[in-house]
Amino acid sequence: MFKDLKNLKNSELEEKILKFWEENKIFEKSLKRREKKPLFSFYDGPPFANGLPHYGHILATVIKDAVTRFQTMAGFKVERRVGWDTHGLPVETEIEKQLNLKGKKDIEKFGIEKFNAACRDSVFRYRKEWEKTLERVGRWADYGNAYTTLDNSYMESVWWVFKKLWEEKLIYKDFRVTPYCFRCGTPLSNFEVNQGYREAEDPSVYVKFPVKEEKNTYFLVWTTTPWTLTANVAIAVNPKLTYAKYEVNGEYLWSYNLPPAINNEEIRTVEKISGKRLAGLEYEPLYK
Repeated sequence: MFKDLKNLKNSELEEKILKFWEENKIFEKSLKRREKKPLFSFYDGPPFANGLPHYGHILATVIKDAVTRFQTMAGFKVERRVGWDTHGLPVETEIEKQLNLKGKKDIEKFGIEKFNAACRDSVFRYRKEWEKTLERVGRWADYGNAYTTLDNSYMESVWWVFKKLWEEKLIYKDFRVTPYCFRCGTPLSNFEVNQGYREAEDPSVYVKFPVKEEKNTYFLVWTTTPWTLTANVAIAVNPKLTYAKYEVNGEYLWSYNLPPAINNEEIRTVEKISGKRLAGLEYEPLYK
């Protein structure tokens, strides 16, 4: 096998070694020789096979292979299975593009079962290219016994783990701030946010908060983050600034700046006080 090394290019030598491993079932023998050795479990985050592998995938797979080879040489039995991730927005977004669907309503109109079937058909589109790439870089693994996240056995095992966590009282219900896709109608993971992040100009809005115990009186608030209004619990005032109460079209508005005029309404200043005196006043929340 190792004769005439000087006459071989690196790529030719690699392919010669890979062929030797395959013909002599070296990986399988490494497992069989360690049949009674302690087991080292390696949980590999599987990639999506609906897109071609790139250098980032290759770097990650080489690192994973180095870990499992090291543990094998340390005397452990290290079983390794290839897996494929088939869930999540990357799969669905790709199919939406192919079917020219613009969002959740379009999916429902198209048919959820038909959409799911199209997603299933797409998740293994580049499986052979993936296996060829992984084998070419020398990743030792069981390619004939691959698992997928759409397998019932896989999904049921995840639910089993979740049930055990629930029984141990390690699961709780709470509220949290999370990235959300209004187009898809679902929360987003950090990975999914990074898949399609782009900068956009968001609208600024003026909002009136009714002042408690003062009829027809409001705090006029300007915000550049209108999506936070659903969770609003306070309004900030600066104790060093002077705020004015303006009369606009029969309403009274507390504001630092002159309220924006609509339809050329007359704006009249009624009163001026410091922000320190406004602190502590209560208002009606926009949402319960």
